[in-house]
Amino acid sequence: MSRLTDANVALAREIIARYPKKKSALIPLVHLSQQQNGYVTEDAMRHVAELIDVTPAEVYGTASFYEMFRFEPTGKYLINICGTLSCALMGADQLMHHAEHTLGVKAGSTTPDGLITLQHAECQAACTEAPTLQVNYRHRFRVTAADFDQLVDDLRAGKLDGEIPPHGTLGRNRQHIPADRAVGAQHPDDVTTGPAWIEIAEAAQ
Repeated sequence: MSRLTDANVALAREIIARYPKKKSALIPLVHLSQQQNGYVTEDAMRHVAELIDVTPAEVYGTASFYEMFRFEPTGKYLINICGTLSCALMGADQLMHHAEHTLGVKAGSTTPDGLITLQHAECQAACTEAPTLQVNYRHRFRVTAADFDQLVDDLRAGKLDGEIPPHGTLGRNRQHIPADRAVGAQHPDDVTTGPAWIEIAEAAQ
């Protein structure tokens, strides 16, 4: 699939309705397209652009800023091995070399069965737990070569399916806001005063 399915179009319209301006829903809709396809396709970007009245270039220009979006086919599991300073000092290069040998692919590639994509990553904000990796953005800390091999075995056997959803899955429980509980966001063009908290702060001075 490339464009959003009918069910996801209905969900997209529900998401768009939460915002005073359609284009504010761009990031959530790109997440939705990636969850559907496993990565962000060109057709999906065109479809998102149509739904929020922007150009496909605006969708790509915004989405490509963020590391979590992928624009080429990606395995069910995306393994990112951190390679920045703390992890590098604690053996990240050796871990990546081992991972490439174990999987039979170079970093940036996907295994022939389409199951695992291996990537370098920048800092994963767990420097005291180096070397680290993420599987579909779920952390693993102080990873050894043996740990990596066990991880791959468990992924292939489906033992972690309850813990790690397929790549692109943003959350297991999607937010739903009943119409009578919506915040009632005000359209930016209708705003004539500053935020209430600024007015309160100024009054207290």
